[in-house]
Amino acid sequence: GLKVITSIDLSLQDKAEAAIEEGAKRNKNWRATNAALVAINPNTGEVLAMVGSKDYFDVANDGNVNVTTRPRQPGSSFKPIVYATAFKRAYTPNTVIFDVPSEFAAQGAASYKPNNYDGQFRGPGTMRVALANSLNVPSVKTLYLAGIQESIETARDLGITTLESANRYGLSLVLGGAEVTLLEETAAFGVFAADGM
Repeated sequence: GLKVITSIDLSLQDKAEAAIEEGAKRNKNWRATNAALVAINPNTGEVLAMVGSKDYFDVANDGNVNVTTRPRQPGSSFKPIVYATAFKRAYTPNTVIFDVPSEFAAQGAASYKPNNYDGQFRGPGTMRVALANSLNVPSVKTLYLAGIQESIETARDLGITTLESANRYGLSLVLGGAEVTLLEETAAFGVFAADGM
């Protein structure tokens, strides 16, 4: 007599499971042992597919764990939240920001000198180009301009609940220096897809 009602789309769930299986194989090249996936309808917030790990029974590699609900560092996927905060503070996608070697005073450390993934610097460019190319140095500068506390508030407004007080984080927050859940971050990106709703 048990009746289960869910928003899961079985066709999408099958595709998600196949994608995780393939993705986990590729991840071995990067010394990663697991993968997870969440797909959400941005118009309703309904979860359409969720794969919590590559193999529920592989206890040595996060098996018996739904990785989508566990806090993990999001890496560069946190950048759009910081840029959205900057845009709320009157910066625009066309604001010029310099991608040059930069050094920031860091509490408890001599300094903070972020680098781009490829070790290159591109000089002046717009925030739009910096975000589109996932450039680290301009993103750190954008967080500096937008504010750490303000960026955390934007993340909370988008539904991310795992971030603590701003004094716990530094400028590496924009590069993924905090922990969020995949489920909440996917929902936050759904807000972007739904034009802010």
